[in-house]
Amino acid sequence: MPSSAPSQRQLRVGEQVRHAIAQALQRGDVSDDALANTVVSVSEVRMSPDLKIATAYVSPLGAADKDAVAAALNRHARFLRGRITPALRQMKYMPELRFRVDDSFENFNKIDRLLKSPEVARDLKDDDANEDDL
Repeated sequence: MPSSAPSQRQLRVGEQVRHAIAQALQRGDVSDDALANTVVSVSEVRMSPDLKIATAYVSPLGAADKDAVAAALNRHARFLRGRITPALRQMKYMPELRFRVDDSFENFNKIDRLLKSPEVARDLKDDDANEDDL
């Protein structure tokens, strides 16, 4: 049964692609109104098993519409692919770039708010009291 976890090669190549995309965005290679006055953080790049598709998870900082930023990056994906090619010249095939909004930070915040809620705090306090009785 094949493992669903990414291979070491996928992880390594994903990190190289993430670094190359981040550098291209930092240089300001892409000019689009949706990206103006927005800092885009590339938090992760997941590679397909054949390394031909790179899905970049981005967090636009200072953007009102995060989906518009991801759409703008997807519109310019072929251009960005050409801009990062020199940094990834060791690859046999240059991966197709896809951009998605990274909502993991919002999920972390939601979990944090839940853990700090009075109901959960009360339940955790009850569990601590029960352990002391043992």
